[in-house]
Amino acid sequence: MGERRNGWLRARWRTAAVKVATVAGVVALALGAAAGPAAAEPSASAAPAGARVTAGYEHSCAIQGDGTLWCWGGNFSGALGDGTTTNRTAPVRIGDATTWASLDAGTLYNCAVRTDGTLWCWGSNHNGQLGDGTTTTRTTPVRVGDATTWATVSAGDSHTCAVRTDGTLWCWGFNRFGQLGTEPAAYYKTTPVQVGTATNWASVTTGFAHTCATRTDGTLWCWGDSRTGQLGLGILSYRTTPAQVGTETTWADATAGYLFTCAVRTDGTLWCWGDNGYGQLGMSGPYQTSPVRVGAATTWSNVTAGDISACAARTDGSLWCWGNNMAAQLGDGTTTTRNTPTRVGDGTTWTNDFTISYHSCALRTDDSLWCWGNNASGQLGDGTTVQRPAPVRVTIA
Repeated sequence: MGERRNGWLRARWRTAAVKVATVAGVVALALGAAAGPAAAEPSASAAPAGARVTAGYEHSCAIQGDGTLWCWGGNFSGALGDGTTTNRTAPVRIGDATTWASLDAGTLYNCAVRTDGTLWCWGSNHNGQLGDGTTTTRTTPVRVGDATTWATVSAGDSHTCAVRTDGTLWCWGFNRFGQLGTEPAAYYKTTPVQVGTATNWASVTTGFAHTCATRTDGTLWCWGDSRTGQLGLGILSYRTTPAQVGTETTWADATAGYLFTCAVRTDGTLWCWGDNGYGQLGMSGPYQTSPVRVGAATTWSNVTAGDISACAARTDGSLWCWGNNMAAQLGDGTTTTRNTPTRVGDGTTWTNDFTISYHSCALRTDDSLWCWGNNASGQLGDGTTVQRPAPVRVTIA
């Protein structure tokens, strides 16, 4: 949100999970492969080493197989990175680089890692979330420092965190609720600040005002705002430094939503906690201050949380979503809110690379990208501003 910290303007929150060292109602977008009907293909792939598709509040970005970067949708904050503030209803290429590796969208900005280990951000910067030492909005990608060891990045509402290849964790931007995990007295930081001294961080995810991260030993740590239990620590207050969630050592990955968090364990179980006003925990009932298991399935492979919705993939290649559905972002052909995981069509070729906001996008195993939900600013990339609960084809040119 940055400059708009209340109301409807809340982004989806992608997990930018990377291991260190290294269907009706849908829009299809070819990503480095010929677009066409999905044929019988293998089940969902393993979790990608960084996301290639991401969605902000009203914009989307994707990296093609050739390493080029494309964005579309709302652009009043320069979130598309094309040097303008003009909305785009179809994908536009960002710069001429062919070395983009992974990316993540915040509410009104983006950050991305290149194959040379450099980190770049652009868009809204009112709280220093771009990490370039200023609070100046940028309409084209600007480099974050001079490090060449960035492995993954997660963009939240107005704070950003990233893991380097040496296992260190760094955060910057807004810090009103201690979400940077560093100096609680600092209102915001405009350049990356190291979180503690640990060198075994594996992945990180940023929500509205909280942050969670996994370590290579399978432990999960969260900090920042927990007024609805989103840290999973059994509290309704704050933590300004990382605190371990339980004692389990089987956390595979986590994803932070607006006021809630979900995570998958290595045994394929799915867990969520925090606010549950729209069923975004995948169950009925009030908020939860500690992790609660979602259903009985043991085949979950990845999960990503949006503002007040979430989606998760299973090992059979199916995709499931739940929570708020006011803009058809759950992809089930309705605008009905769901408090249990609801399958997105009958496809079995979804990968673990997907994202949800008030619109959603996901990659299939044929490398095609599919989007659905709100389209008021052209964020579905189909050349229109019409909300889509049914398939529409889009090609990149």
